[in-house]
Amino acid sequence: MKDPVKNIALYGGSFDPVHLGHLAVARAAVERFNLDRVYFVPAYVQPLKARGRVTNFHHRYAMLTLALQGEKKFVPSLLEAPEIVRASGQSASYSVDTVARLQSRLKSGTRLYFLIGMDAFQHIAKWWRAVELLRSVEFIVASRPGFSLENVMNALPRELRPSDEGARTLLQTGSIETNGARIHLLPDVDEEVSATAIREAARNGDVLDKLVPLAVSEYIMKLKIYGDEEDPGAPEPPRL
Repeated sequence: MKDPVKNIALYGGSFDPVHLGHLAVARAAVERFNLDRVYFVPAYVQPLKARGRVTNFHHRYAMLTLALQGEKKFVPSLLEAPEIVRASGQSASYSVDTVARLQSRLKSGTRLYFLIGMDAFQHIAKWWRAVELLRSVEFIVASRPGFSLENVMNALPRELRPSDEGARTLLQTGSIETNGARIHLLPDVDEEVSATAIREAARNGDVLDKLVPLAVSEYIMKLKIYGDEEDPGAPEPPRL
């Protein structure tokens, strides 16, 4: 008897830090798309944010590991660990390469999705080899307050934008196939949590328990991850 086809999602981002909003999106995607596994992939360096400050990769991965304890379908991933990215000859994390890296490890017949929030998807046309990426994997776009379905279509590279009929299909069904790209909408995920606000709250010593999992809150406060004296880019191993 053959193994059933697996539905897997790659969920990338800075995760600086991972918070309850991320988990809510992943749980909603598991429910709606019958996912067997979600790989949370913290980026080493995001090309569009290369000049911004980001917490050391090992801290972000450690927080993910703590957040996903007890979540049977959620797995922290090292697909974009510094060593792997540098070994590929790149200086930043390119999603098109990450998808190809994961696809090479999957069994034949596995269905792979790319899970992303609308706030990130609105910049998709600026991503490295965006058209190739969108044609290589099915996208699940989680809606965010303030964004409409029209934003999804307008965010696509020009050569992938749907016809008027395709736009109506997306609005009616929540899914569309357009010029080789397949996109699904994940609506009604209303956990509005800001990583920027969490970092600011941590610097102020505020309680984080309603924003991040308890183990992540304890990690942040104990190690002063977002304290002013912390160098977020310092290449140091996680202090566990």
